[in-house]
Amino acid sequence: MKRNINNIFIDTNVLIGMYLERPADVECLRYLFSLKGKKLFISALSVAQFIAFFQRKMPNAKIKEIVNYFFTKFIIIEFNEKDIQNALRYEYTDLEDTIQYIVGSKLNCFYFVTNDRHFNTFLNINALKSSEIRTVKHDN
Repeated sequence: MKRNINNIFIDTNVLIGMYLERPADVECLRYLFSLKGKKLFISALSVAQFIAFFQRKMPNAKIKEIVNYFFTKFIIIEFNEKDIQNALRYEYTDLEDTIQYIVGSKLNCFYFVTNDRHFNTFLNINALKSSEIRTVKHDN
């Protein structure tokens, strides 16, 4: 399957890192937001995980504000039973990352931006840590 170099999938840990003010994640997303012609994707699973992570750390109104902001910056990809079943076929030890891989692959994402050091186990993807995103040449 041919990947689209303009499609970039952002993993949950980068979204969470931005709101925990981790410098590499903040800089990465600011940089990606500045690129022209790129489509940034997150999964509906990431949104749910983000909400669950911050549920006790910030007011509900703030979480809603952030999720609404996500709609302005990302295309949110749905996932379904078939995606979960496909993920169950992999031998990868992190099922959540496997689901993210399946979801991002549905739209032929070329880059997967994640801070998970084991994400590059998947074939046919370019996994980058948030701190590495500027090392890739992008056409603006």
